[in-house]
Amino acid sequence: MSQGVGVVGLYVRDQDEALEFYVGKLGFRVHTDVNGGDYRWLTVQHPDQPSFQLGLFKPQEPLLDAATVQTVREIVAKGAMPPLILDVEDCRAAYEDLSARGVEFTQPPEERYGNVDANFRDPSGNGWKMVEARK
Repeated sequence: MSQGVGVVGLYVRDQDEALEFYVGKLGFRVHTDVNGGDYRWLTVQHPDQPSFQLGLFKPQEPLLDAATVQTVREIVAKGAMPPLILDVEDCRAAYEDLSARGVEFTQPPEERYGNVDANFRDPSGNGWKMVEARK
């Protein structure tokens, strides 16, 4: 029987750059960093969610053919992938904190649908929506 989702993969253009962003700016921790020669298995986790890992994977051959690798890189860079959601207690405070750490937001905190949310992108172009938990 399944125990739930353990890892969700995210394509990044440069794993070292992604590691600096997710650990250095967002406060995630490295869970696994194993280099298998041509392939690097790199996962991080939020300190409040130790059972869940975010895989920072590079689209590459032989997992994908060369044309697909290029297409995936372009789609990610355009921010066309569905956004990930980061739950926070106070969106405005988190916005100020992450902005001070160098996170570039594409939308400052806004109230809508009974919540406050803000948007940012990682260095590869992956979109994030930061959502304040409803009180």
